[in-house]
This record gives sequence, structure tokens and C-alpha cells, in this order.
Amino acid sequence: MLISIISLILIAYFGLGIVLYFMQPSLTFRPTREVPYNPADLDLDYENILFRTADDIVLSGWYIPAQNGSLTFLLCHGNGGNISYTLDSVNILNEMGFNCFIFDYRGYGNSQGNVTEEGTYLDAQAAYDWLTKEKKISAKNIIILGKSLGGSIGAHLANNVEVKGLIVESGFTSYADMGQKFYPYLMVRPFARYGFNTFEYIKKVNCPILIIHSRTDEIVPFEFGLRLYEQAAKEPKEFLEVFGSHNDGFLYSGPVYREGISSWVQSIKDYQQQTANKIKIVS
Repeated sequence: MLISIISLILIAYFGLGIVLYFMQPSLTFRPTREVPYNPADLDLDYENILFRTADDIVLSGWYIPAQNGSLTFLLCHGNGGNISYTLDSVNILNEMGFNCFIFDYRGYGNSQGNVTEEGTYLDAQAAYDWLTKEKKISAKNIIILGKSLGGSIGAHLANNVEVKGLIVESGFTSYADMGQKFYPYLMVRPFARYGFNTFEYIKKVNCPILIIHSRTDEIVPFEFGLRLYEQAAKEPKEFLEVFGSHNDGFLYSGPVYREGISSWVQSIKDYQQQTANKIKIVS
């Protein structure tokens, strides 16, 4: 009888694991095709951009210039919605004097294809290539801002290209770590279909890094942001604690969020200028 009970428990356990394995794409990616809003709804000038990835997928994006903007933020959004869901972030950055390029991953909004993990990495690379090759923006004037899942995608991009800095907002350490947090009673790692190993990506990033996280984030635990900052990110690095929920902490934090980003941008300008001066002296 005992053996039968244990056998049934194990069958149920692994059965649940298999179900979750096949459900992962719909749990991980939540794209929306309809794009109901655009920057013009906030009285922002913008360019509607179509560009191609290395595997020949046509992606959609918006380039929003700021008046006299010298730095450009390349935004990698989260797992839900599409670029129209990022307009509040774009508006804040525009008011702060930063140009923005926001794009949809394959399968999101007006972008072609079906979303995959490797596909999102190719999509971010294509967006970067468009900025540097088509828009002729210097890599030294690009800052990557990745939110939530986009933090992992942005970190992956940042360890493969030259940029001025990387911001990871509400980011997690890895896909498996998130799964273990939500399903602590399962052996998540053997069933994990994706990597999104932000922790390992950030360890290889050599540009200045800013980690932003809310202590009351109800989706991605605050501890994950701290681990990225304390155990993965190299110097120069900063941590900005905001408040509010996962999706609207940047809005609720208001001046804290804006001033935190502004001071960090100024600090990396100063740091890079000091580094350049030291190189001149040595030469």
C-alpha cells in the first residue's frame, strides 16, 4: 500500500512537471498584437521604424527624439503587451532629455514571427545595429534599459556590444530561479525550457551598471535585484531602490526614479571622462 501511494505521488509530481513544461511558452511570453497607442498620443514626435534581424524577421519599433538629446536609451520591454505599454517610461525619459528607441520582439505588436528566447536576443541585436548603422548613433552614446524579462535580454546584449551603460529594472537572476520561487515544491531546473540567465550575463558586462528594484515588487523578489548588484555586477555599479509594484514602481517613485537615473548618468559621464584623462596621462 505504501509503495502504491508513493508511486502515485511520484506520477502526479512528474505529471505536473510535464504539464508545466509544455505550458511554459504561454506563461513566459504574453504578447499582444494590437497596438492601440503611439507616442503621438502623448504629443511626442517619433519615427515608425521597420528593421530586419539576422534571421530575416521584420521587427517594428519607434524612435522618439528628445530636444537636444545627446544620449539614446535602447529599451527592452518585459514579457507582456508590446511597445504601446511602454509609453509612460518613454515619456519620462523624453522629459529627462533622452532619445529613446523602443522595439517589439518577434511575435509582439507589429513585429513578424513567433517569439523564442534566442529570437529575443537576435531582436535586441538588430535594434542595436539599427541605431548604430542606420541612425549613425555612436555606441558610446547608447544606454540599454531592460525591464523585467527585458533586463535579461538587455544584459545579454550588453555583454556582446559596446554601450555607455546598462540599466536593469525589476530584473530577475535567471528563469530557473523565478520558477523555483513560484513553484518551490517542484524540481524546476530539470523542467526549465529557457535560460534567461541574467546573473551570468551581467557578470560578463564591462560597462557601468545601474540596478533598479522595488522592495515591494510582488512579481520579481527584491532579493533578486540585490543579488544582481552584489554578486554579479562589476564596478562601476549603483543600486537604486524604488517603491511600488513590479509594473508601476517607476511611476509611484516619481522624483526618486528620475533623479536616480539622472545622477547615475552624470556619474558614468564623470567616470568615463576620468578614465579617458588617465589614459592620456599614461600615453
